[in-house]
Amino acid sequence: MSFGGLLWIIVVGFIAGLIARWLAPGPNNPSGFILTTILGIAGAFLATLIGQSIGHYGPDQGAGFIMATIGAVVVLFIWNRLVASGVIKG
Repeated sequence: MSFGGLLWIIVVGFIAGLIARWLAPGPNNPSGFILTTILGIAGAFLATLIGQSIGHYGPDQGAGFIMATIGAVVVLFIWNRLVASGVIKG
């Protein structure tokens, strides 16, 4: 993977994480650049994994920006449920 590819993943992850935090606000949302970026990247990974398992994406394809954002909202929902149940501290 090239530096440009890694930079692109970070930028898209950050933007997807910002949009997910905006769509699903809450007191337990992860904040800061690094956690927001990780949220977006985790959402893209989740969307890619689900998309490939149902046959929407091929083995060499990844989720697009919209699906990465939807995946980030799902990850954020899971995060909030884990914090609310006390499994992790927010």
